[in-house]
Amino acid sequence: MSDRTDAHETESGWTYPPACCKSDQLHRDCDAIPTLDVRPGHRGFSVFLRAGDHPLATRPHLFFIPYGDEIPSGDGRYHICLHPTENDVNCFFAPPGNI
Repeated sequence: MSDRTDAHETESGWTYPPACCKSDQLHRDCDAIPTLDVRPGHRGFSVFLRAGDHPLATRPHLFFIPYGDEIPSGDGRYHICLHPTENDVNCFFAPPGNI
């Protein structure tokens, strides 16, 4: 993960919505996740995070995001915001072509 000037900004420069990003520079709750972690299915996205795939993920997690609950990402990548803990999805971003 690179150094960013704003905790709410992605590496590519777009900014997470304030309702999604609750973090500060030391505790990032929103970040890009590997494309391989996401599987579009019949009713939504299955997201399998491994420890280290997100700054807050210390162990494996499986999340289901129903279609319609995702937000278009501003850089064509998948992103997830975990808040208030690593067990809770606050926001999920998907590339517009995958929605």
